[in-house]
Amino acid sequence: MNLDRNTVIGFVLLAILFFGYFYLLYTEQSEMRQKQAREQFVRDSLAAAKAPVVDPQRIVKDSLKADSLSRAVKAGSFTPATDNSLVSCTLENSSIKVVLSSRGGQIERVALKDYKGLDSGMVKLGGAGGTSLGYPIKTGNGQTTSTNELQFVLKDSGRNQDGSQFVLFRLAGTDTARYIDHRFELPKAGYLIKQTIRVQGVADLVDDRSLRTVWNYTAEPQEQDLAFEKQNTQIGYVEQDEFDYHTIGRSSDRRFDGSVSWVGIRQRFFLGALIAPTKFQKGEVVWSDTSSKHVVQSSSNLTLPLDGQGETRLQYFFGPSDYHTLKQYDLGLEQIVNLGQGVYAFVSPLNKYVILPTYEFFRGLTGTDLGIAILLLTLVIRLVISPLTYSSYLSGAKMKALRPEIAKLKEKFGEDRQSMSMEQMKLFREAGVNPLGGCIPALLQIPIFFALFSFFNSEVSLRGASFLWAHDLSTFDAPIEFGFSIPLLGGHLSLFNVLAAATSFLISWYSMSMTPDQDNPMLKYMPYIFPVFLLFFFNQLPSGLTWYYTVSNLVTLGLQFVIQAYIIDHDKILAKIQENRKKPKKKSKWQERLEQMQEQQKKLTDQRKKTDK
Repeated sequence: MNLDRNTVIGFVLLAILFFGYFYLLYTEQSEMRQKQAREQFVRDSLAAAKAPVVDPQRIVKDSLKADSLSRAVKAGSFTPATDNSLVSCTLENSSIKVVLSSRGGQIERVALKDYKGLDSGMVKLGGAGGTSLGYPIKTGNGQTTSTNELQFVLKDSGRNQDGSQFVLFRLAGTDTARYIDHRFELPKAGYLIKQTIRVQGVADLVDDRSLRTVWNYTAEPQEQDLAFEKQNTQIGYVEQDEFDYHTIGRSSDRRFDGSVSWVGIRQRFFLGALIAPTKFQKGEVVWSDTSSKHVVQSSSNLTLPLDGQGETRLQYFFGPSDYHTLKQYDLGLEQIVNLGQGVYAFVSPLNKYVILPTYEFFRGLTGTDLGIAILLLTLVIRLVISPLTYSSYLSGAKMKALRPEIAKLKEKFGEDRQSMSMEQMKLFREAGVNPLGGCIPALLQIPIFFALFSFFNSEVSLRGASFLWAHDLSTFDAPIEFGFSIPLLGGHLSLFNVLAAATSFLISWYSMSMTPDQDNPMLKYMPYIFPVFLLFFFNQLPSGLTWYYTVSNLVTLGLQFVIQAYIIDHDKILAKIQENRKKPKKKSKWQERLEQMQEQQKKLTDQRKKTDK
């Protein structure tokens, strides 16, 4: 014991010595660094005192002058754009307002009239350098520069005979035989902007009769929950007539080797897309979502061929990511709306041809009260799947009727699980009861679950729609805010989610009362896991979705009561079971194989027990 005490004391003293040594070493080094810093400060001060005084404004002016000279050299015979020379003009219809700039002769920003942004003004796509399209041209003396840096002149504007508006920008230099025209057209209604590019003097301005376009697009936040908006933002495109997409957080670039019809950036509810009717030949798109101020920043480098006249055409879509709105343009843009993608693509037809048309029908009846439209949609879905619901409850009633006999089997076989399982299967077969009868209807409802999950996350009409205490059905309702964040739950509590979780718990509790095996701990607690999962993981989801589940669960509880109390006759079920027992039974091949496997397993278990003894 003395040895142990001495050893401990020795280690403590050794530790004190080490700590003392490192403390003294650190202090000495710190004092040395402070001394060196003071000496350096003195040297810098003396040097600054001897240096000539420089005017900061002069430095800025010199920098701007050098930049201006550099741009002038690159511009060659064309005029470089300056802030003093910029001219803006506007194209406008009932849906959209487009601001064009003479810098590069391009779209500067777009505003959507029917949608409100976070500042309660119109939703703005682009702006503050958010969107630009340019391409390099030869300006003489071996110099090249992007059209984004050059000053176009407003050549013409007006209205066409069909009511569409147009604006014509021209880039011309000292050589009048060489110029570039950018003509923009906006129809009387809709979100599609058309651009015609004409290059006069193609051979002198571009190589290979092609424009190497660079389309930069920054998606600004449009929703309150930036993280959730990023999760639902995608880069989509059609390459060689096949649509594909990338979620922004999972990859950062895509190279195209074949022809590309369009490239688009879909935020959760809005889309900005660049379209080439004659198709881009090759290129790539790169993007980043690391900024805390933007949803995503992308740059698309795409080669666009010119025709024999030195012309080509582009189209831009800036508008809502609405399935029917996009489909009417017949460009395949509607494929980027997430009604079921990737592994969940199997629910896309269900959304397109059943859920979406039904919702839009009720939306037409209820107007702006979309909470009622969701309620009616829920009732229709529950009505359609009611045969499955009845089948599930009927199977549960049959299983409940067999509960006394299952209890007798447990008393007979005790801990012999294999014998118990074999006898239980025989009991189910004799009674004409399918133990999976209650599970199969539930499994058939899984596609509906995934379809609705996609639908409520992508339906733009829910954006800004209020109902009861929810101010926006496209995002979570937050009547209860904590002021701090709880892991998995967040900084709020969704009341619709609480109601959905509570009603799910009641359904689970009722379902447990119908389970024949009341002593199985796994079966006893499994049904209560989903309501807890729902409470935590659905708290961030749209209130329209949690409102749907609340209504659906209330309907389920009502159906359970009505079917069990007034439709299903338990005495008849018991009599039917007894009648089935008297009938001769023919085993299916699956039942025969299952029983053989159980018997073989039982023999192996019995042999192991004998060997152990």
